[in-house]
Amino acid sequence: MRPRGARSEPAPSATGRIRAGHGGRARGVPRPREEAGQASIELLGALPLLLVLGLVLFQLLAVGYASVLAGSAAEAGALALAGGGDPEAGVRKALPGWSRVHARVSVTGGTVRLRLRPPSLLAALARRLEVNAQASVER
Repeated sequence: MRPRGARSEPAPSATGRIRAGHGGRARGVPRPREEAGQASIELLGALPLLLVLGLVLFQLLAVGYASVLAGSAAEAGALALAGGGDPEAGVRKALPGWSRVHARVSVTGGTVRLRLRPPSLLAALARRLEVNAQASVER
């Protein structure tokens, strides 16, 4: 047991040198030249992965938003149909400008069906992620 207030010294290694407890370096000793910029290189290596992750998250949000829009627009079309109006015009009026181009509306009986493509950087991906919604009314 050491006396109170006494500082412990690092134990010598097999070579007789003192080992530091800070990643192999004593405090105040600069890093070796070959470690300089290591964090920058690691960040550059991770950057493509972070970019892809951001794009995937954006695409998931876009699909969710398109799904909500499609459900609301299909309901608006069904309400227009119930009121004796044009259901396709009701659907298009309920959609924001960017999505009107990517919407396909079909009406059979008292059911309004809507297919909507979410915004995407890749057209082929947008076709695969197309969302569907339908709303019905009794006549």
